[in-house]
Amino acid sequence: MSTDTVQATGTAVVTGLGVVAPNGLGTEAYWSATLEGRSGIGPITRFDPSSYPVRFAGEVSDFVTAEHVPSRLISQTDHWTHMGLAAAEMALRDAQADPAELPEYTAAVVTASSSGGTEFGQNEISRLWSKGPQWVGAYQSIAWFYAATTGQISIRHGMRGPCGVIVAEQAGALDAVAQARRLVRSDARLIVTGGTDASLCPYGLTAQLSNRMLTRVPDPGAYRPFDERATGYLPGEGGAMMIVEDSGHAAARGAPHRYGEIAGHAATFDPPPGSDRPPALRRAIELALADAGLAPSDVDVVFADAAGVPELDRIEARALAEVFGPRGVPVTAPKTMTGRMYAGAALDVATALLSIRDGVIPPTVGVRPAAEHRLDLVAEPRSGTVRTALVVARGYGGFNSALVVRAPREDDRSPA
Repeated sequence: MSTDTVQATGTAVVTGLGVVAPNGLGTEAYWSATLEGRSGIGPITRFDPSSYPVRFAGEVSDFVTAEHVPSRLISQTDHWTHMGLAAAEMALRDAQADPAELPEYTAAVVTASSSGGTEFGQNEISRLWSKGPQWVGAYQSIAWFYAATTGQISIRHGMRGPCGVIVAEQAGALDAVAQARRLVRSDARLIVTGGTDASLCPYGLTAQLSNRMLTRVPDPGAYRPFDERATGYLPGEGGAMMIVEDSGHAAARGAPHRYGEIAGHAATFDPPPGSDRPPALRRAIELALADAGLAPSDVDVVFADAAGVPELDRIEARALAEVFGPRGVPVTAPKTMTGRMYAGAALDVATALLSIRDGVIPPTVGVRPAAEHRLDLVAEPRSGTVRTALVVARGYGGFNSALVVRAPREDDRSPA
């Protein structure tokens, strides 16, 4: 059947996943490590961290750039873009999708970024100050920019539809996936969406330290969200890319996977500090559920933002208890095994879809949940039916985002 004659349904489904994570390169490698509780957090090796207060992070140590990126692009782009290109390639391959086979301008790219190409920028600035402006490469003008990964994916795969980038730290990745759903509803056929992060260089780490949320505890297990011992988070690099399509077009072309449907989304912004208005995270969750047409009792698991900062943990735990009831829904934070990435919520969405696929909730490792939070925090893999997952993310400065993904409908499960 020609996809040109297929009636679009307006339902956005995820048909491909690509993961680049500290504890696994590739979707299945990451998923296996996550279910086993294997952490990818260790000593920083990408530079000498001895003079920095944070010396542990989640590095993607087995990523060899030359195996994933054409040689001409390596010197033109940042490590963050290298991983984004690799994850997008994995996702397209998983979906068995070729953008060249689609009508022109119907394939799009929407990614999230909040750090941009910090390592590339640092290297060029170092050349500027040590050798002079003539040593600064022409690609400095674009390689650092937030939209560089979106642009490179678009160019490499000939995706000329609506392309963009969303900058809202953790929350941005969920907003990018939601934008992909909007594009499906406005006639885009296929969208690459998600995000990667690679800010483990002196400049990048210094920038992260400015928010005062990173833990200074010299221990790879120091990232302990919802724990009485919580002192902040450890950073990570990597992320995930997804292929989002209209369910009707995906079925018509015989897409091999329907990981799940993007069912609901909402974004809110916190009131200014000192305001007597409450944080807006609960409102984002409630609006996302309403957008999906679901009640709190329909949700099988929450993938938490899990900042690891005591006050932020209290705000999130309180919002979840108010919406779902005390210990009313299983809550997990697999990012305790990868570190917290700027675009890390994209990896949470991919993990939630794998949870739905296999009927198992992945664990939160190394955490003893504080009783005050009243959370059913999943410490070991928990098997059972998982049809609906809520992913929660917040960004520095007041961004809140909530995304609902659910199992594909019966008529979406098998290729046409």
